Amino acid sequence: MDLNQKVIAALLAGFFLIALLRVFSGPLRLALKLAVNSLLGFMALWAVQATAGVTGIALGLNLWNALVIGILGLPGFVLLLLVQWVL
Repeated sequence: MDLNQKVIAALLAGFFLIALLRVFSGPLRLALKLAVNSLLGFMALWAVQATAGVTGIALGLNLWNALVIGILGLPGFVLLLLVQWVL
């Protein structure tokens, strides 16, 4: 394989990688947003759990609660509090 073939192969691989990134950028962006929001949900749940002794509000620190907060945001947090209060 000479230098010209290597350069052409590298260019084709680069174009293929760029095409894949453009095709999957929407779903990747959505998955990244969900992951970041779930992480923020975990942090919010941790903060609530850390202050549970003072405030009397306690929610379980688990993946389900973090996903609800990650997807719905503040309304999801209020929803979890209402569900806990009712049940």
